[in-house]
Amino acid sequence: MSTFKDHFSGHARNYATARPGYPPALFDWIAGLVGQHALAWDAGCGNGQAALALAERFEAVVASDPSAEQIAQAPAHPRVDYRVEAAEDCSLPASSVDVACVAQALHWFDLPRFFTTLLRVLKPGGVLVAWTYETCRVDPAVDAVFDRLYRDRLGPWWPPERQLVESGYRDIDLPLQPLEPLPELSIELDWTLTQFLEYLRSWSASARCLRETGRDAVAEFAPALAAAWGPPETRRCVAWPLAVRAGRRTA
Repeated sequence: MSTFKDHFSGHARNYATARPGYPPALFDWIAGLVGQHALAWDAGCGNGQAALALAERFEAVVASDPSAEQIAQAPAHPRVDYRVEAAEDCSLPASSVDVACVAQALHWFDLPRFFTTLLRVLKPGGVLVAWTYETCRVDPAVDAVFDRLYRDRLGPWWPPERQLVESGYRDIDLPLQPLEPLPELSIELDWTLTQFLEYLRSWSASARCLRETGRDAVAEFAPALAAAWGPPETRRCVAWPLAVRAGRRTA
């Protein structure tokens, strides 16, 4: 059995409401990688953001996550089968999956065991697409405060797996034929200051710092962020560049 490093169940509701979604162009590109669209697997699905988008393009989606609390926050969909199970212990049949997706979760997996499972469940010619995002950008004033919170204040509270996110998953060797060219995409949302602060509170490092010290790091930085943001109801464009890795099973 895998060892589940649970960083989000304790604030699953906040995570579900505060986390950004992904651009439709990403899922259009994913659907175009394969000729069959019978089954997609969303591994480490969290609250189902990617699963719902995949369900618009595939006949069926299995969305799995070891956190029952995260799954409980996922919206129901007639083509999505949510399962509380680790990606490394996926119950899907062999050679059944056209596309496996991992959205902002690959760094949490036991990678050797996950890749063994992946090669078992992917059809020949099936693909894996994994993506992640690190820091967002707003403007120089907001970004400067954001960086102090992210690196200086919360740096000690990030788990070591965060290094894989910061490298854009480039340090992970996929046991698949690499797919290129990869799309250059970003998440872009118009948010108020309140929405931005809720996103910062959804970080695992923010939750861990609060849990272990009783100090709300985001609240401590909120005045400086507010001064840089301007009127709190003002909507600012918040952008996260996506780092995408993809590969195809050839046999």
